[in-house]
Amino acid sequence: MENPFKNIDQPLKSVPPELKSKVMNDIAIAKLIMELAELFSYNLGDVIETVMSKRDKK
Repeated sequence: MENPFKNIDQPLKSVPPELKSKVMNDIAIAKLIMELAELFSYNLGDVIETVMSKRDKK
């Protein structure tokens, strides 16, 4: 069995353009889903702060 640690100091190999574009597309989709989830979810810290400040005023 070959020692995999011998390959650590080797120069990086280039990635095929098809694979790179697929990975970048997957990352963009994941980022979009995260931003949409943040848009439609509650910011609980802000909700708690708003409720507490309105209770103090009454």
